[in-house]
Amino acid sequence: MLRTLSIRDFVIVDSIELEFSAGFSVLTGETGAGKSILIDALTLALGGRGDASVVREGATKADITADFGVGAQAQAWLAANEFASDEGGALLRRVIDNAGRSKAYINGIAATAAQLRELGDMLVDIHGQHAHQSLLKSEAQRALLDAQAVSREGGAEAGVRAVAGLYKNWRALVRQREEFETNAANVLYERERLEWQVGELEKLGAKPGEWTEITNEHSRLSHAASLLEGAQDTLAVISEQEDQPILSQLSLLNQKLGKLVSVDAGLQPVIDLIESARIQLQESVYALNDYLDRVELDPERLRRLDARMEAIHGMARKFRVTPEELPDEHAKLSSKLQQLAEASDIEGLRRQEEQIMALYLEQAGKLSLTRRVAALELGGAVTRAMQELSMGGGSFEVALNPCEPSSSGLEQVEFLVAGHAGTAPRPLAKVASGGELARIALAISVITSNATTTPTLIFDEVDSGIGGAVAEVVGRLLKRLGRERQVLCVTHLPQVASQANQHFQVAKSTLASGKTASRIDILDAKARVEEVARMLGGLEITATTRKHARELLAS
Repeated sequence: MLRTLSIRDFVIVDSIELEFSAGFSVLTGETGAGKSILIDALTLALGGRGDASVVREGATKADITADFGVGAQAQAWLAANEFASDEGGALLRRVIDNAGRSKAYINGIAATAAQLRELGDMLVDIHGQHAHQSLLKSEAQRALLDAQAVSREGGAEAGVRAVAGLYKNWRALVRQREEFETNAANVLYERERLEWQVGELEKLGAKPGEWTEITNEHSRLSHAASLLEGAQDTLAVISEQEDQPILSQLSLLNQKLGKLVSVDAGLQPVIDLIESARIQLQESVYALNDYLDRVELDPERLRRLDARMEAIHGMARKFRVTPEELPDEHAKLSSKLQQLAEASDIEGLRRQEEQIMALYLEQAGKLSLTRRVAALELGGAVTRAMQELSMGGGSFEVALNPCEPSSSGLEQVEFLVAGHAGTAPRPLAKVASGGELARIALAISVITSNATTTPTLIFDEVDSGIGGAVAEVVGRLLKRLGRERQVLCVTHLPQVASQANQHFQVAKSTLASGKTASRIDILDAKARVEEVARMLGGLEITATTRKHARELLAS
């Protein structure tokens, strides 16, 4: 749940620090006071898009920080992405400067806006004030139904992904076959060209690492005489020349100094160093002898290496790659040839199409079944809510209309509504009035939110177009939802505000600088009476409106 929210220099907010509790909370205030600014700021902290226009006039940057308690799913995401903290929560921060540059942090660690959005989807579900307008679109209706189906065991989320993936693969095979049928001559020419190239490379048989090996060996053989001469001369100077080799001289020096060490013990370190040098030189003698045993003159081997290097060089020039890249070039062209051979097999492509389509139909059929069950549940739940929302006798249905195979399945989703008893359900866009649409949208929002596991739900003026007794029912619905989740609602209805466990008032004030700023205060019992009375009676608050406000709060 959302625990605290800190806002600095955002739009008309100077500085605000808010603490939230569980249950149902409301934000109220006069029109233009900035009620939705709180939601906008939180949306930005959750990875929403922002630019320099959100920075308060005269400030250098806007800074929003939201602290959440997290559940197991979000905690696992934090650990997997190396954002976990010892406190176990999630501190989301977003900073935007007056040049439009944005920075994001999760638990103090730099993050991307996409990572904020991914984590935010697990923490908060926001229902905007224009949600009812999106309900008129088929895609939004399908997304709502699938979201409802996800909550069921073995829900729709995995099925939607599987169907979309299989459809994409099937369409790719169809395009591949059609392209071959259209360009058969070009494909045949390209295949023959690749066959010739792969054949040339196979005859050469260049192996990974071969070029390095043969160039090293060629260098050794071509310089074998010089290597032998150099090694032999060095060996002679160290141990074999007649005129006192170095090893013999070092031994004589040690003998002389050994006789003097009894006179001055300070010579002992010198003797030790000379002995160490003698031992090292003796080791070099062994190494040189071993090297001379391995180095030999082999003109025939050198000739074969010359021919091999020339062949590899020539092939590399022909294919415009380096000699080292020839094995990779062979593998790449062989793979293209294999793909082209498979693509040239029209019957094989048709068989693959049939196989993928069969898998698609199987998965789409399972998704259709899941949607049918979810459609019945959603239709029944919204119909029951409509009775509470002064739409007695009305009904709501989710129709699944068969359609051609698509990435979203085998049906189009359409919401149907009957506003009164005895009338046939018709498409939502053609039947519902503005007020009815707002009530249906609110019912769907509450029902689908209740089916998800998101811990914090935010409703931004989703009760617009509703009033009277219906508003009181809406308040009870949100309060009921608040028993299971943290619910935050921006509202202009006193009947809704009176149901809240926690009440924030948004108001404008004038700073010492003369600029207007928005402030948010948490209301105590007395202040709540005044605010609800204002919502009931407008600017002039009378004893009657205060009495009515107390009655609303008491109920």
